[in-house]
Amino acid sequence: MSILLRSSEIIKLPVVTFAGEDIAQIKDIMYGAHGGEVGGFTLNGRGLFSGPLKTALPWERVVGLGPDAVIIRDEDALTPTESLLAAMQSTGPAAGDILGSQVLTDDGAALGVVVDVVIEVADGGGGQADVVGYEIDPAEGLGRGTNRMLIPLPDTLSASGEYLMVPAAAREFVTDDLAGFGAAVDDFRAHLRGQR
Repeated sequence: MSILLRSSEIIKLPVVTFAGEDIAQIKDIMYGAHGGEVGGFTLNGRGLFSGPLKTALPWERVVGLGPDAVIIRDEDALTPTESLLAAMQSTGPAAGDILGSQVLTDDGAALGVVVDVVIEVADGGGGQADVVGYEIDPAEGLGRGTNRMLIPLPDTLSASGEYLMVPAAAREFVTDDLAGFGAAVDDFRAHLRGQR
C-alpha cells in the first residue's frame, strides 16, 4: 500500500524525530536523476524568524512521510546540503523546476501547464518516493473544462526547461480524483507496457 501526495502538501511539513522533537520543516523537494524520484529535502528552521538551514534530509534517512509530518530517527539523519547536492549530481542531472512547464503529447497536442507534482510514497521506512504524475491547468484542447486535472506519467519522461513530453495515450487516463489516481497511473503504465 502507498499514499499519493502533492508536492505542495509536503512543503512546510514538520520534520519530527522518534523522540518527538520538532527539529525543522521541509523547504523544498530535491529530485533525483531525471526527476523520477525524491532524492531528499532542503530544510527551514522552526519558529517565526528561522530561515533556511545548511543541512538537508536525504530520502533514504526518512522513516515515514505522511500528510502531517516527516519522521526521522534523530538529528543524525541530517547532512550538509552541499553533500546531498553533490551526491545527487553524481547519479545524473537534477530535474529542473517543472512548475509552469507545458505538457505535450508525443503527437503534438497540448494538455496543460504543470501546477503541482504528484508523488507516490511507498509504505514503510526506506521505501521509494516516486513522481507518478502532474497536476495541470488543462489546455482548452483537452476538452475537460477549467478545473485542474491529474495526468499520469510513464516510468521515464522527456523534459526540457519549458516542455514535458508524454505519450498520446496519457489523455485517456487524465482524472480529477487524487484518491483514484494511483489506479490510473498503474493502468496507464500497464497500457504502455502492452504496446511494446
